[in-house]
Amino acid sequence: MRGAVRMLSAMVVCVVAAALWPADAAAQAQAWPQRNVRFIVTLGPGSGADIGARLLADRLAKRWNQAVVVENRPGGDGIVAINAFVNARDDHILLFAPSSSFTAHQFLHDNLPYKPEDLATIARVSNTVIALSVPADMPVKSLKELLDQARAQPGKLNWAGITGALDFLFESFLKSNGIQMTKVPYRNPVEAVNDLAQGRVQVYRSALAIAQSQLRAGKIKALAITNSMRAPAAPDLPTVTELGYPGLAVDGLVGLFGPPTMPLPLRERIAADVKAVMDGDKTLTERLTLTGQIVNPGGPVEFAKAIDEQRATIAGAARILGVQRKQ
Repeated sequence: MRGAVRMLSAMVVCVVAAALWPADAAAQAQAWPQRNVRFIVTLGPGSGADIGARLLADRLAKRWNQAVVVENRPGGDGIVAINAFVNARDDHILLFAPSSSFTAHQFLHDNLPYKPEDLATIARVSNTVIALSVPADMPVKSLKELLDQARAQPGKLNWAGITGALDFLFESFLKSNGIQMTKVPYRNPVEAVNDLAQGRVQVYRSALAIAQSQLRAGKIKALAITNSMRAPAAPDLPTVTELGYPGLAVDGLVGLFGPPTMPLPLRERIAADVKAVMDGDKTLTERLTLTGQIVNPGGPVEFAKAIDEQRATIAGAARILGVQRKQ
């Protein structure tokens, strides 16, 4: 019910904003951008979001006749990048990020330097495929075997993740199933895949793109993906729901965000440009697929609805963990 109310409120805000927007809104929206555009990414180079940002930036630069620069700002559970974006207060500086970078923040951090409404949805680009991987020489062949081993050896196995909502959901799953594992934090979680290959970390939840090089080298193995559907890039990998663990399920929602002052007509125009570029460039969509993403473009209202649904899932995990909203 609350989700439906939030969605209705978002739609009302969008309609009102459109009605209040000046008569020359279309012309102003079409005139954007007047200078270089910058995408701030919450994760480091090599992550699914980073790869998607760079592929899209190259195509959009040609469409917009302006340079589109990608800037990686990993660290601080996504807060470093979000803070840089919010403080810029510039409609030519956009946030390119997975929603999992921030949907759990209100349960994890005190005194956040931003509010949820500071991130105005522009366009969903893709659903990152999230894989659960282990070292190649670890004596488990399935997710069930991994969880059985973790139960049998409380606290012995280490795990790492991509921070934010993904980690929060994993922790709630472990608690609800009586499993004790030790989390290893990373400033740049992309680096954890190398420790996984060396056996210093036993479990890693990450974008498939991050794991691919070590998967191909045979140094790690993926047991499942958390997405709601199988991924074209890894059709043989089962989903966690298929395996009987829906508590681990989450889709990686990746897209563009703008400042709250960015009017809906402009956000819709940018979303339309993103979709046009993706629909008209088979090479782009193929490369996104190969890097472990499910191409799934959507507009600002649709993207906002999907994020609200993820927030509801996070709130359920918070109840399991006994964590109260901090602000």
